[in-house]
Parts: sequence; structure tokens; C-alpha cells
Amino acid sequence: GIEFIDSYVFNKAEYIRFNSTVGRFVGYTEHGVKNAEAWNSDAGLLGQEQAQLESYCKPNADIDYSAILDKT
Repeated sequence: GIEFIDSYVFNKAEYIRFNSTVGRFVGYTEHGVKNAEAWNSDAGLLGQEQAQLESYCKPNADIDYSAILDKT
């Protein structure tokens, strides 16, 4: 299967991440945890992130996979 991960980084440190398998945001810093709580309560935002899997990842997976195989 395909997994979509959307990471947010500040000063080279990841502070929050959306993972399509989990279906929610996870915070890695105090600021990230607070944002994750707020963002996870927004059904529209969660739906938007999850939609990236269908609208971008899946249609491009074959193209990306072929490009990787061509380089090996």
C-alpha cells in the first residue's frame, strides 16, 4: 500500500507530521503537540490531508516507481 506523510519542519527539526495510515497529526515537540490537537479536531483539514493520498500519491505512484527502477 501507499502511505502519505506530510512533515512540518522548523530549524531542521520535525515538529509535527500527518500520516495517512494513522489518519491524524502527531506532534513531536510541545508546539507540535498543541498544533496536532488543534489540527486533529478539524475534520476538513484531516480530509484535505487524506485526499492527497488519492489525488496525488496514487496517480503518481507508477511514474515514481518506474523512475526508481530505471535508476537501479
